Amino acid sequence: MSERKEKIFVTRASLPPFEEYEALIRRLWDTHFITNMGPYHKELREKLKAKLGVPDIELFVNGHMALELLIQAFSLKGEVITTPFTFVSTTHAIVRNGLKPVMCDVKESDGTLDPEKLEALITKDTCAIVPVHVYGNVCDNERIEKIAKKHGLKVIYDAAHAFGETVDGKGVATLGDASMFSFHATKAYNTIEGGAVAFDEGRTPGLADRLYKLKNFGITGKESIEFVGANAKMNEFAAAMGLVNLNHFEEWIAGRKRVYERYVRNLSTVKGVRVLEHRSDVTYNYAYMPIALDSECFDRDEIYERMVADGITPRKYFYPLTNDCECYRDVLDVNDTPVALKLSHEVLTLPIYPELKDEVIDEICDYFS
Repeated sequence: MSERKEKIFVTRASLPPFEEYEALIRRLWDTHFITNMGPYHKELREKLKAKLGVPDIELFVNGHMALELLIQAFSLKGEVITTPFTFVSTTHAIVRNGLKPVMCDVKESDGTLDPEKLEALITKDTCAIVPVHVYGNVCDNERIEKIAKKHGLKVIYDAAHAFGETVDGKGVATLGDASMFSFHATKAYNTIEGGAVAFDEGRTPGLADRLYKLKNFGITGKESIEFVGANAKMNEFAAAMGLVNLNHFEEWIAGRKRVYERYVRNLSTVKGVRVLEHRSDVTYNYAYMPIALDSECFDRDEIYERMVADGITPRKYFYPLTNDCECYRDVLDVNDTPVALKLSHEVLTLPIYPELKDEVIDEICDYFS
C-alpha cells in the first residue's frame, strides 16, 4: 500500500469553526476572568442541564476527577463492584478513595456489566456499584438498580462514553444516584478537556454543595477551609469550547451515524466479524465503532499491526483489562472475569469521526475481506 498522506486515527477531536470559538474567548481578554467558575462555566452548566434533562450538574477539569470526587462525596467505605472492561481511570478513582474494587464480569454482547453475575459478588462490605456504559452501550440499568435497591447500595454510572444518549426517551444522565461524563477531546462531545457529574439534588441532598467544595480545595468561606479538597475546576477556555461545541453536537452525531452505518453494511456479512450490540431503546451517540473478531477467523493483533503500518490506527480497546494491569495484578485476578478477558483479545475499535470519508471506511473494511 502506498504511503498515506494523512494518518487515520481511531478518532479525531471535533472542533467548531474557529471564528465561533474566537468570538467567545475574545471576551476573556476584556474581563480577565478565565477560571474559578466564571460566566461561561455558569452558562455551560445551565445548557448541559437542559441538554441532558437532569436537575443538577457540576463541571470538572476532567472526567477522572469528576468520578474520583463524586465517589469521595458519597463518603463510601468498603467494597465497590465495577467491571475491568473499561479505561483504567474507573478503577483508579475507586482505589484512590481507599476503597476495594471487586470485578464483575461483562456481557459478551455489548461489554457492559452482567447483572447475572452481580448479586453473587455482594458482601456485607459492599457499598456501591460503578457500572460502565461501554462505547455508549447503556448498561442494564433496571436490573442493576433493582439489585442495588435490594441491598441498599449506591449506583454511580461511569457514563464517560454516553453523552447525549437517552433510554426510552429519558436522559441517560438521570439513571442511578449520579453519572460521570467525560468531555475529553476524543469524546463525541468535548470541552477540550473536562468532565461533569449529573445528579438530582432532590434524591441526593447535599451532593451539590459537597462536589462544589471538593473541586475547590474544600473552601467553605472566605476564611474557612473545613476539609481536604482538590483543584478540579473547569476553566473558562474549556467552558467556552463546550458552549460552541453544543451548537454542533447533533450534526456531528449525524456524521458519526453515517460512518457507523457504512461500517455495519460492509461488515455485517463478513464471517468472524461481530459488531457489538447496543440497546434498541437507546438513542445512540455513535461515539465508537467496536467490532469483535473471532480468533478462528482473524488474528486481532496481526490486523492491528498491519493497519498501523499502513497509517491507520484503530485501538485494542480495552486491552489490557484493568485487572491485568501491572498495578493491580497482585490484588486482582484476570481469570475471575473470563468474558471480559475474551473480549479484550477480540475487540478492535475502528476509526470513527464525522469527516471520515466513505472510501477510507471501505479501505478499512477490506482488511477483513
